[in-house]
Parts: sequence; C-alpha cells; structure tokens
Amino acid sequence: MERWEGRVALVTGASAGIGASVARRLVGHGMRVVGAARSLDRVQAIAEELKGQPGSLIPMKCDLTKDDQVLDMFARIKQDLGGVDVCINNAGMGVDKSLLEETPEDWRKILDLNVVALCLCTREAVASMKERGVDGHIIHINSVLGHCVLPMSNSHFYTGTKHMVTALTEALRQELRQDNSNIRISAISPGLVETEFLMRSGLDPEIARKLYQETPSLQADDVTDSLIHVLSAPPHVQIHDIVFRPTKSRY
Repeated sequence: MERWEGRVALVTGASAGIGASVARRLVGHGMRVVGAARSLDRVQAIAEELKGQPGSLIPMKCDLTKDDQVLDMFARIKQDLGGVDVCINNAGMGVDKSLLEETPEDWRKILDLNVVALCLCTREAVASMKERGVDGHIIHINSVLGHCVLPMSNSHFYTGTKHMVTALTEALRQELRQDNSNIRISAISPGLVETEFLMRSGLDPEIARKLYQETPSLQADDVTDSLIHVLSAPPHVQIHDIVFRPTKSRY
C-alpha cells in the first residue's frame, strides 16, 4: 500500500457500513480520502475520529443520484486535491419488496444509485486519471447476488442491478485494455454483510437484527480486508473479482 500514500481516494456511501470501514482503513494507510454521502454529519464525525492518522478524511455532501452534484463533487476534488487516483464505488440500495410489488419509482431509485451513479463516478474518475497520466484503480463493491439469483423475492431487482455491475466491470476492463491503459478495474462481491443496509431497504429493524443473529454474515471490515488486498496487488496484476461468503452460508 506504500505507493498509495498521499494519493486521493473517493469512497461513495462513506457515512456507515462498508464505506466507513474502507475510509478508515485507507486513511490509516496515508491516503487522502474523500468521503461522499448525503449524511455529511456522520462523515464529519468519522473525520474527527481519524485526526492524527497518517492520512485524512475529507467529507463531501453529495446525492449520487443527482448528476449535477456528482459532477460538482469531481470539480471540487480536482480544484482542492488535484484529482482522483482511486475510486471506490460502494454506495448502493435495495427495497424490501418483490418484483411484483415494486413500483417504477422504486426501480428508478435503485437503478440511479446502483448503476447510473456507479457509471458516472467511474467515467469521471477515469477521465481524471487519464488527464494526469495516473495509473489509478476503480473498485466496485458488488455482491454475490451479481453472480446468482437466489429464491428471495425481496432482493430480485437489486440482484438485477448487481448483475449489471458484474457485466459493467468486464466491459470497462475491455475498454481500458483497448485504450492501452494501465488503469485497473476490480470488483468485490461479498455475501451477506452486517450493516445498516437491510434497515435502509425498509426491513423492520427487529427483523433485520434477528436475521443477522441467525444467519452467517460477514462484517464490513472483512470486505475492507479484501479491498486492501486488491489495492496492494503489484501494478502488473489485475484482480478482477473477489467473490466470498460467510463460512457455512447456504448461498
């Protein structure tokens, strides 16, 4: 990780869960981390907690489903920090409904965050890297649901968006190769991770807590461990996707 010291990483969805874990770890490795989230106060609290660490956390308020806010965020990063060297597309959402219950509004909200925002952040990050001649790294936080379809109706549209992330990861690898670029693209696809995700999807908090208690699950730091492994690989090695699950997981 030494080669990333002092470099700039953008982490979306940095206010909690996997995003907060990743931000903390990258700051510990000496990176200047832009933590993007709608809940700015939560990112600011993490930034205060990390004062004195080798790197720093710079909170930025951004609703990733608003294109103009995403473009403004990248403009601020360019102006204040020079540009993005590592882009961690972590932000995502689901809705606790079946395909036959969800509304077009639900579908658009999920698509806008899980797919469109991911693509826009990736496009802008790659442009920033190319402009400065940086051999950067794009990492998508995907899911095992990007590689299978489980008999869980309340996750099916979310699953569809994660299959898109799987396809888009390979598509970007091909485009970067055709461009003779040294920018790397990777995905990390964990199984169930104990975060606020289920509650934010609309699942009753008590039901969510019970599910985490009764179902083998990963912790956010487990995902971060894999992300650090990806970033630490030698420049000539591209780890395309890491798929991992809790021990004894049924899926």
